[in-house]
Amino acid sequence: MTNHDKSNVKLVLEAFDLLFNRKDFQGAEEYWSADYIQHSAHVPAGREGLFELVKRAPADFRYENAIAMGDGNMVMLHGRFRNVGQPRDWIVADIVRVHSGMLVEHWDVIQPEATQAESLGGHPMFGDSFPLLVASPSVKP
Repeated sequence: MTNHDKSNVKLVLEAFDLLFNRKDFQGAEEYWSADYIQHSAHVPAGREGLFELVKRAPADFRYENAIAMGDGNMVMLHGRFRNVGQPRDWIVADIVRVHSGMLVEHWDVIQPEATQAESLGGHPMFGDSFPLLVASPSVKP
């Protein structure tokens, strides 16, 4: 990765931590463009739609990153959203377009984390251990 790529990756990781883990919505406004374009089927449109979804999430909702890579103004993250209000955490590939130091556009692929019994390949989807199923309250966009 070039220094520019690394800078964009660092920016996106900081933004995700600020919003999803620290729940600092005012600080997150410095990272997410007011004209943020959301392509996810799971998240309401725009920056405010995303922020409102996070505000309604369980208090222990958080993001963990495993892989981060950048190519120009595009950043791809492979991570896990914990405590999403569903029986299983979500494993997510997020693709973010960065422009002028702001997150301006987002796509994702979301899959519930597989248990050991469901993993045909025998390996966890995230980290080095399989999840335990724990019921939690539902969150709806």
